[in-house]
Amino acid sequence: MKVSVKVPATIANLGCGFDCLGLAIPIYNIITLEETVLPGSGVEITIISENDEEIVNIPTDKNNICYKAIELLYGYIGQVPSEMKITIKAAIPVARGLGSSSSVIVGGLIAANELLGNPADESVLLSIATELEGHPDNITPAIVGGLTLSSLEDDGSVIYRKLEWPNDWKITVCIPDYELATDISRSVLPNEVCMKDAVFNLTRSAMFIEAVHACDTSLMKLALKDRLHQPYRTKLVPGMNSVMENLKHTEGIIGTVLCGAGPSIAVFSNSSALDNIREIVTNTWNEINVSTKIQTLPLEETGAVKI
Repeated sequence: MKVSVKVPATIANLGCGFDCLGLAIPIYNIITLEETVLPGSGVEITIISENDEEIVNIPTDKNNICYKAIELLYGYIGQVPSEMKITIKAAIPVARGLGSSSSVIVGGLIAANELLGNPADESVLLSIATELEGHPDNITPAIVGGLTLSSLEDDGSVIYRKLEWPNDWKITVCIPDYELATDISRSVLPNEVCMKDAVFNLTRSAMFIEAVHACDTSLMKLALKDRLHQPYRTKLVPGMNSVMENLKHTEGIIGTVLCGAGPSIAVFSNSSALDNIREIVTNTWNEINVSTKIQTLPLEETGAVKI
């Protein structure tokens, strides 16, 4: 039996919502899981790009994060994975802050769940995936799509709600031509933050929820500000401060945020600003010899699906 699952890319944090806010966008990885019948064939993992070129420097043994997710699900029902072939067709760029690891975790889990006869419901899949990823901000929109607010509870469960993103707010994703590993980006964050910064982000998160509900552009401009992670990570993303400064006073811009752990950035705007965004981001990064791929994308509402 063979199962393929298409999983969208995700943008986590969205400025103020560190480890709890995320949204899905229509860039996809496809994870195919096939049980093999030859005894002793073990686990075969192939990772290819959307252009059918093999991707290297990612584990293709049992250390692969997709296999680890599958192993956790099998363990949940008291079984051990059998011989299998895993193929990951990757269009989501690796180490760019767009949820590539979350996508293969989610894809592996959903495919394995189908092979096993669907013993795990959505809540179990969310819990297992988040256990492996560490936080639900990318996992949740990868599974359910849309814009999500999610929380990892003390018992390992994940509580989430989907929020309605205003149709008039455009999402432009700017992907630079270099990688930034999540563990490196996490390593620069402080273990503790001052009360003033914690309260600042608390108020901005509340503003964010009200802004999307009311389609309030003025409030959203305030809500996207952050003091918990972006000030520390921008030193790992050359040119980000310049991009944000150059965009700040452009008509139609709502705000600019780091995508997940970076180095990609997302610019939220009205449609009138799209050409200016492309020009400003391209010119700003070109000044420091960084090339970037810029895409204006809709919200991906569906999440992971079997194909």
